[in-house]
Amino acid sequence: MSAGCVRWVLCHAVRSACGGRPVCRTPASRLTPCSKQYNIIAASWRWSPFSTEANDTEQTPVPKKKKQDSRAHASVSSVGRKIPQRQIQVISEAGENLGTMHRADVIRIMDEEGLKLVLLSEHKDPPVYRLMRGKKIHEEQLKQREKKKAKSAPVQVKELTFSSGITSHDLTTKLKQVESWLEKKHHVKISLRGGRGQPAVKLDSTLEQMVEQMEIPVGFVSPPKVIRDGHAAMCVLRPPSAKELSLKEKSTAAESQSAKATQTSPDGSTDSTEGSIQQ
Repeated sequence: MSAGCVRWVLCHAVRSACGGRPVCRTPASRLTPCSKQYNIIAASWRWSPFSTEANDTEQTPVPKKKKQDSRAHASVSSVGRKIPQRQIQVISEAGENLGTMHRADVIRIMDEEGLKLVLLSEHKDPPVYRLMRGKKIHEEQLKQREKKKAKSAPVQVKELTFSSGITSHDLTTKLKQVESWLEKKHHVKISLRGGRGQPAVKLDSTLEQMVEQMEIPVGFVSPPKVIRDGHAAMCVLRPPSAKELSLKEKSTAAESQSAKATQTSPDGSTDSTEGSIQQ
């Protein structure tokens, strides 16, 4: 085959590969358009989402930071000797503010007095820590567990119904049952029904008097009130809170002191009484 035929075959092949575009016949620029089209196709393939090239770095979305809860360190636990901050605010074992201290000084106090460090607030500047003993930390952890159990456990409501003509013995028995339920942290719903053929009475006042006969202090979810158009009364009892117990103790102490004061008569009245008896 002559050189002209070979040249014609090569030009025809290049023209068909480039889509029928005209090609310059200069040796330096003969394959330039075709190489440009190949580079474009290769670049589009390289950056396509289906590419698996090793150097391809796919941009992954940055995960959002969770909002820090102010109660994140509500649990009481020792941080040990590794204190991340250089300067911290320290509360003593007795609750006294010792001010801002260097962590080396805090560790020295921990070693000398046998104390542990508990994080109270991380979001303050500087963070607040407290010195506590291991026994106190354990007691606080037990208290928090009990609170969590009390919140998570559903409250059971017991129900008890009796009539206004109940005998004193039966009433005492039922009130003992109510006391046992309250000691188990249950709520108790008591309903009092008016007896047939009995004179009309204020059932809410009668129910309140019955509750006062109980030997343990109680609290009210719902105080005694009349229902069913005055034919019945109802109340819901619960275990008393700590505040109610403290108020009850104060009132009991005040009543006992006033009772002692009334029983003790003044000296003048006692002397006058004795003088009248001698005369």
